[in-house]
Amino acid sequence: MSTAERAETTVRASWMARVGAYVALTKPRVIELLLVTTVPAMMLAERGFPSPWLVLSTLAGGTMAAASANTLNCVVDADIDAKMRRTRRRPLVRAQVSVRNAFVFGLTLGVGSFAFLWATTNLLAAALAVATIVFYVVIYTLGLKRRTAQNIVWGGAAGCMPVVIGWAAVTGTVHWPALVMFGVIFFWTPPHFWSLALRFREDYAAAGVPMLPVVATPQQVSRQILIYTWVMVAWSLLLVPATSLVYGLAAVAGGGWFLIKAYRMHQAVRRGEPPHSMRLFHMSNTYLAALFFAIAVDAAIGLPTLV
Repeated sequence: MSTAERAETTVRASWMARVGAYVALTKPRVIELLLVTTVPAMMLAERGFPSPWLVLSTLAGGTMAAASANTLNCVVDADIDAKMRRTRRRPLVRAQVSVRNAFVFGLTLGVGSFAFLWATTNLLAAALAVATIVFYVVIYTLGLKRRTAQNIVWGGAAGCMPVVIGWAAVTGTVHWPALVMFGVIFFWTPPHFWSLALRFREDYAAAGVPMLPVVATPQQVSRQILIYTWVMVAWSLLLVPATSLVYGLAAVAGGGWFLIKAYRMHQAVRRGEPPHSMRLFHMSNTYLAALFFAIAVDAAIGLPTLV
């Protein structure tokens, strides 16, 4: 390989590493879960298949909004990310991207998401996307995360907004089924995240973040997880009047499965055994994806509603 070829290879590798660092700032795996809930919400709003262009536009704008919120979250949390094993390889901690550039990147994505959603869907969906970014960065990251053990309960509301944005993109309004789907994700978030936080309790303690597992005993945490799971399952049944037997069966079966797993973890903790909380964490992802898949199938089939 010639000197020129080696130089070109080095430049290409450096450019790809830089692009990869910016992508990592957006937390793609988190965005995936948000998008999984958006399309079913749009299908339920349409009671069928919305325009493919509308779906793609909403997903693109929603991705930009979520990427903006996640990037700005990385900027604010760079100091504590450096203290946690789970996050110490993030781009800002490793100085792969400057704080200034990350901040500008996050703001640009936020402005771009608003402009794109307004142009391709409607003003309500665009405004809800911006409100989500502000809530996640200002209310959760700056206001709640380092101050209260209830941080993820209220801060998790930002992760519920994609279903509302999707509904608004289709209808131009927000009706009660969108709020029920919002509530399902709202009550799902504490069991989901506290299961993860149980595993990384020492990380959050070292960073001074008062996640519930840091300030409460494992038994208290598992009890709270079980309580929120009961509420989540009960709340999920409120969507039955807007759906058919497909969703109803999925909500009952999936909710029962989640409850059994949460109860078993709580009983294990009470016996002094390891909670194996990551099992519940991974299962919670499967539950949410399956529940919203059932919503999509329900809307696609178009069976008469149960009520």
